[in-house]
Amino acid sequence: MASRQAVLGMDQGGFGFGTKRVFNDVSLLLDDARTALVGENGVGKSTLLKCLSGELELDRGKLIRSRNLRVGFLDQETPPGLEDLSVRDLLARSLARIGAQDEDWRIDVLLDEIGLDPAMADARFASLSGGWRRLLLIAGVARLEEPDILILDEPTNHLDLSNIATLERWLTVDFKLPMLIVSHDRAFLNRVTDRTIFLRADGVHSFKASFSHAREELLRRDAAQAVHRKLEEKEVRRLEKAAARYKVWAVKNPALNKRKNAIETRVAHIEANHTQVYKARERRLGLSDAEIEAKVALRLENLTVATPDGARTLLKVDRFAMAAGDKVALLGTNGAGKSTLLNVLAAAFAARNQHYDGQSPARFNPATRLAYFDQAMSDLPLDESLVDYLTEVEGVTRQDAVRHLAQAGFAFRRIDEPIATFSHGERTRLAFLRMKLTAPNLYLLDEPTNHLDIEGQEALESELEEGEVSCLFVSHDRYFTRTAATRFIEIRKGRLVEVESPDAFFEAQETGPG
Repeated sequence: MASRQAVLGMDQGGFGFGTKRVFNDVSLLLDDARTALVGENGVGKSTLLKCLSGELELDRGKLIRSRNLRVGFLDQETPPGLEDLSVRDLLARSLARIGAQDEDWRIDVLLDEIGLDPAMADARFASLSGGWRRLLLIAGVARLEEPDILILDEPTNHLDLSNIATLERWLTVDFKLPMLIVSHDRAFLNRVTDRTIFLRADGVHSFKASFSHAREELLRRDAAQAVHRKLEEKEVRRLEKAAARYKVWAVKNPALNKRKNAIETRVAHIEANHTQVYKARERRLGLSDAEIEAKVALRLENLTVATPDGARTLLKVDRFAMAAGDKVALLGTNGAGKSTLLNVLAAAFAARNQHYDGQSPARFNPATRLAYFDQAMSDLPLDESLVDYLTEVEGVTRQDAVRHLAQAGFAFRRIDEPIATFSHGERTRLAFLRMKLTAPNLYLLDEPTNHLDIEGQEALESELEEGEVSCLFVSHDRYFTRTAATRFIEIRKGRLVEVESPDAFFEAQETGPG
């Protein structure tokens, strides 16, 4: 990083796609802190980052940046066309961006610093795990491109806990430069950032504090403003009654009209300058509360889980029972078979057939109605509209779909737009809404919080805590796992082991090799 002061921000910035406004009147200025940018799904965080990085241009207001500022930016989506590159060629692209293509020795130094075997320099980028692909992209931008400021959009996507621990160390110890980070991982934000900016419909709110403390202060501010607004409304009602009395009295004594007019002027002043109270969009990320009548929702016995090509066994389950109402967190290192197990269970369930088979390794309660959330959301028909996607559910009319979409916080004007035009977080909410309409009582959730905003995560936690549904889930979100689960199962040496809490597993991942 250059020694000069990095200045980056915007003044009254706005951006829109056609007639759709993404954000308006945003003013912020970054400093030398590690700053978190937090906001609801669809509020425009990713677009804002692209405007700051120069990928997009504001159509209102102005960008503030120091001369010759070098911004290192990593989008949440892996750029296309990288699969067939070697690791060395991939990192060489970062050097080329700053005109340092002749300094390829820096690649070997970087690989040594981040603990990647030098022999991996010639490996195909696509052959690495999703976590290491993400870490390499971050390292290339943050170290080889020598930015004055680093902008990361959802950097923990595709990282397991060990990789997240590595990234946390990089960002807090190894990479000494200002940062702006968008993430929905609350534990990650608390560990990495020391300043928080909230992007909301009512503007930008900045705090010199980590996420949890900043959010507490923001909620206190919202509550105080709500109280103040109620006092203003009470005062307006009192003054209006007084003005009405003077109006009656002025019939006999016209001199009292002056006092009436003064009171009305005070009322107008209060109304013109009344305290703004933020009200979050009402969004119901509800799970179906359908119950399973019998005590056992799922029973596994002598189940073997192999890689998709069948070449290698990942784990063997001798016996496992999941009671109705259980919320089970499935723990395990990257590659242990967590997502594969969920895939196997989802494939073993045939909703339209007799899915309970007493001889099957995976036995479902006969009353089970299963919903499976795939972290890639690969079944979402991106070219369909929101309304069409919901009306595919049996018994759901267009009127029903419109009502449910409104309750989930989707704007009426956009319900006929294709799913592809919505953010990943909004697609996640849509997927949950579709699942809810099928009235399931057993959920298999693979990384359900990956793209959910923090309010959505809290709503999901509440639904799991209060509802009678059963759930088996995989999540690298430590906060969500601790809050949502009632049981913890770890995949350890190819077997399922029940543990009292996830803390020992989390600590081992955080302190282990990155």
